[in-house]
Amino acid sequence: MGKSALVLGALLLAAVAASGAYGANQAGQVTHLSGVLTAKRADGSAKLFSVRSEVQEGDTLTTEQDTYARIKFTDGSEVVMRPGSQLKVASYAFDQAKPASDNVLLNMLRGGLRSVTGLIGKRNRDAVKLTTTTATIGIRGTHFGALMCQNDCGGIPTTSGRPPENGLHLDVTDGAIVVRNQAGEQVIASGQFGFVRGPSTAPVIVPAQQGVPVTMPSSIAQNNTSGRGIGKGKEGECAVQ
Repeated sequence: MGKSALVLGALLLAAVAASGAYGANQAGQVTHLSGVLTAKRADGSAKLFSVRSEVQEGDTLTTEQDTYARIKFTDGSEVVMRPGSQLKVASYAFDQAKPASDNVLLNMLRGGLRSVTGLIGKRNRDAVKLTTTTATIGIRGTHFGALMCQNDCGGIPTTSGRPPENGLHLDVTDGAIVVRNQAGEQVIASGQFGFVRGPSTAPVIVPAQQGVPVTMPSSIAQNNTSGRGIGKGKEGECAVQ
């Protein structure tokens, strides 16, 4: 009987520990969703997400056709994913009482997104990075958009009437970003547009008339209550299909 009690106690302690670990891995939550959003967990399992689904460290999120998804992270930062996008939450650590432990690394594998900085980016901007196949983006108290074109941006309008060029397109609404790769580094400030053709080509600033802004539907971009949205500008924007 004593041995059974010890075994039961050990099992209960293991369950509590597992529960604590699960909570510690929570990175954010889905707040807005217009279609199908799936997640591949770090353990290889797959989940079909809905509004209020929990996003965990290690998740790879994928939006299907016509799907926009808005994620709010525990530090207050937000990301809106475009249709046909894939984003991995490679690492996420936030403890409001321990700024030294801050660490955010997001990998944009394809598609596009808009991002607004939260508390981590405000108090420890070097702890936040977004990586792509062409460059790494560091933030400076930022609201920015990123779009990776890989022969899949045919439906996005440009001033030339042609699809956007293959590569990484960037626009900054507030603050600034630092874009780096093996070929160089470029600061892109509020109101500016940037472009990175590939990993061996230095990031550059492009004229506004040649820039490709990443816009979102107002239903996804705007908060339900008063507060700042996450579209291209400070007001609602039309969707880019």
